[in-house]
Amino acid sequence: MHVLVTGAAGFIGSHVAERLLASGHRVTVVDDFDPYYARAIKERNLAGIRAHPAARVVEADLAKADLAPVVAGIDAVVHLAAQAGVRGSWGGTFATYLDANVLATQRLLEATRGLPLAAWVYGSSASVYGDGVHAAVDETALPAPHSPYGVTKLAGEHLASLYHKNHGTPTVVLRYFSVYGPRERPDKAIQLFLSAAKRGRGIQVLGDGSQQRDFTFVGDVVDATVAAIERRPVGAVMNIARGRTVALAEVIDTVRRVTGAPLPATHAPVVAGDVRTTSGDITAARRIIGWSPKVDLVEGIARQWDAVRADPGI
Repeated sequence: MHVLVTGAAGFIGSHVAERLLASGHRVTVVDDFDPYYARAIKERNLAGIRAHPAARVVEADLAKADLAPVVAGIDAVVHLAAQAGVRGSWGGTFATYLDANVLATQRLLEATRGLPLAAWVYGSSASVYGDGVHAAVDETALPAPHSPYGVTKLAGEHLASLYHKNHGTPTVVLRYFSVYGPRERPDKAIQLFLSAAKRGRGIQVLGDGSQQRDFTFVGDVVDATVAAIERRPVGAVMNIARGRTVALAEVIDTVRRVTGAPLPATHAPVVAGDVRTTSGDITAARRIIGWSPKVDLVEGIARQWDAVRADPGI
């Protein structure tokens, strides 16, 4: 197939594009190289893709560009482009999130309306569930985002559903939970901890470390995303999670064991929009696309540590 992957210079998108190319698909990748973090990092993510003969790289803002030439000839869509970050979505920057996460999604859905696509995969987020989740939540739970970012990701889900129901677009929604691994964004927790370990520095922990996350290795997320393209479960909404929550303090201890670094920690208040717990029930993904996560936290952090040590930019 010829697959369009948006946000492909980023963390998850670059891994998905590489997997598709390795599986023999043609790929058009799109990214606007937003300066949320350094372009040099994104270019490193894209290096292997740019060199591949079956890849086409397009630099474009999905909220503004003419999308007709971008979507020409494609057979499937993986839409991962988004303005990331819960903490930055408050205040005057919210308009950026509206453009990147809502308007861009609507314009891409409109541009692909009527095309004979095999699948249209929307990369959503556990942030749509909100706070106060203490047991593994399944897809029947009422979403209640705890941040403006979560609101925009839920809006994207609703748009995907509307285009499926009204226009037959074969949308599939994947709610990713706390994805980590090689190429993780430089502002995310595990990448920050590993970068500090490499540099022999301490870390700052937001909160007391008791908050819990369902950390999911990026390779498992890629497996689920590709399975959603190949199995084509049109209209489905699925959690993509490890299925096991761990406290942030346990993650820090795991980083210390893997790296051998002491990682002295200071603490700061939790910021608005951060939730206490993310915990995903993955029964639906197991049943619908035959997916199960394979990589546990220790192995995943070890793989990410290998990537951080090998990265001359860190």
